Amino acid sequence: MPTASTGGVEIAYELSGFPPRGHLPLLFVQGLGGQLISWDEAFFDKFTERGFGVVRFDNRDSGFSTKFETTGLGHLGQIINGESTSAAYSISDMANDAAGLVNALGIGPVHVVGVSMGGMISQALAIGHPNLVASLCSIMSSTGDRSVGSPTAEALDALLKPPPSSREEAIESGLATWRVIWGGGYPFEEEMIQDKIGREYDRSFYPAGVARQIGAIVTAIDRTDALGKLRMPALVIHGDQDPLITFSGGEATASAIAGSRFLALPGVGHCIPRPLWDTVVDAIIENAIQAEVERA
Repeated sequence: MPTASTGGVEIAYELSGFPPRGHLPLLFVQGLGGQLISWDEAFFDKFTERGFGVVRFDNRDSGFSTKFETTGLGHLGQIINGESTSAAYSISDMANDAAGLVNALGIGPVHVVGVSMGGMISQALAIGHPNLVASLCSIMSSTGDRSVGSPTAEALDALLKPPPSSREEAIESGLATWRVIWGGGYPFEEEMIQDKIGREYDRSFYPAGVARQIGAIVTAIDRTDALGKLRMPALVIHGDQDPLITFSGGEATASAIAGSRFLALPGVGHCIPRPLWDTVVDAIIENAIQAEVERA
């Protein structure tokens, strides 16, 4: 697995569809605890088949990227309760990792697509490094404004339950969590989710990293004003039954970014069901092509 050094952090990455055929590359930014293998390979094939190169990577503290083991967890309970801001690192630090990867690979500017926490990182990347971002897509994410996007009690309980102690427990616990956050409009894709959980566990099971990433999310600054200054094409996608980052988070993100397109997914929770893959892919590609036309 190749890695790139980004300011003292080693970021593991994977390229597909390189060199791209007539388009700027797409950089996909994963969510909480996610790894570059977390999305189904067939999803990315839909982009490479249409000439887009795809860059996937492990955020810090996940997969094969640098683990912040000596940093400790801080006072995570106090952070979650708003009693402490002593997170190990910030969303902006994670965005700088992504910027460092793009620069190390020499592929900027890129179309940035982030999901959940990855949407937060992508927003911070566009704010802090606008020269590297041709277009932005924020999926089932929020702005950092505490008044929007808050999880339901059930979703928060599912997210914060104690980590499993075995592969079997990880699959059982993960399936239970996904059932909570899936939404009611589409059948639960148990086989695909079970396979995903198993692959993630086998590659890198690291709950301490998830806890530190939660700290970064909870202590993130409100990006609303800075999002209002962005001037690249932007797409916001959100399920209207999302219990983990509720729908108001997506609405607020779209409202903050002037000229953005908001794609609401009826009946969808914190996921992208397989029947909607083409809808989502088409929207991302349309946003990317708009950016390329404007840059021409």
